[in-house]
Amino acid sequence: MPDEPRPPRQTAQLSFGKELLGLAKGLGATLSEAMTPSITVQYPEDKSPRSERYRGRHYLRRYDNGLERCIGCELCAAACPVGCILVIASENTPEHRVSPGERHAKVYEINMLRCIFCGYCEDACPVQAIVLGPEYELADDSREKFIYTKSMLLEPDPRVVDREVNGTGPKTT
Repeated sequence: MPDEPRPPRQTAQLSFGKELLGLAKGLGATLSEAMTPSITVQYPEDKSPRSERYRGRHYLRRYDNGLERCIGCELCAAACPVGCILVIASENTPEHRVSPGERHAKVYEINMLRCIFCGYCEDACPVQAIVLGPEYELADDSREKFIYTKSMLLEPDPRVVDREVNGTGPKTT
């Protein structure tokens, strides 16, 4: 072992200088960030804006005449990668017309705890019946409340909304 040459002291001093320079750069970055003013959003009162393409809560849309857009084709359920959508179709009858097609969704449920908000259901729908809206506040206190049924997902009937806005709807006392 005495035949091996020892490394010169100068390289150890150079590596210490590089480490010290790296430390100074890191501290400089930290101090510059500490001096910039922080931006705090007062959340419940002020909400941060969402992009136009944000995918939040699901909605089932209606036509202007009040009929549901969903025709019960179950393509949304087939496209869902996690299987959180349940659609059970039923036939439309002339006395009880729910949608313009031959069928309508008798049962439409989405398990929001399993949903990953990918938007595949929205892309698969041939009549644009299901859309993902901008709403992102979906917290609740029990698991059962996260299974959204058809009545929870449907938009209000536009004819009823028009009557209430124009004052020709039923009077409530």
